[in-house]
Amino acid sequence: MARVRDAAEVVLFTDGACSGNPGPGGWAYILRHPESGRESSDSGAEPQTTNNRMELTAVVEGLRQLKRPTVVELVTDSVYVGTGLSEWLPKWKQQGWRRREKGRLVPVKNEDLWRELDRLATAHDVRFTHVAGHSGHPENERCDQLAVEAYRDLQRRGAV
Repeated sequence: MARVRDAAEVVLFTDGACSGNPGPGGWAYILRHPESGRESSDSGAEPQTTNNRMELTAVVEGLRQLKRPTVVELVTDSVYVGTGLSEWLPKWKQQGWRRREKGRLVPVKNEDLWRELDRLATAHDVRFTHVAGHSGHPENERCDQLAVEAYRDLQRRGAV
């Protein structure tokens, strides 16, 4: 008989945004504990980055908030993060943090963030749920709004 997976203890909603790619970018997460109804969120920005780096940063920053091993439902519109976490990461690690490109091994892009995500995810039971971006999903829309506000604030301050 198949074992039923435990329900998520927390739901981590994430998004990243970039104005240009590369360009100024922002990340955001909402971390929700469904049982208690508690919720926290955070966002940040970088003056020169890529959308993929911001998507990864949002997940890393959200997972950093967890203080003990936790069952996490990761809800994101980033196929890059979801596929990377569930499929690519094990291969990259086997290949010394390299990926195949045109028949040869090349360094993994955003290796620093992938290594940190791997370290954090290993401590938890992370399940990936993909949502379509800009499709009206309330938490995804909110994360997008927070991420865009973060990089626009950076632009307003002249830090870009």
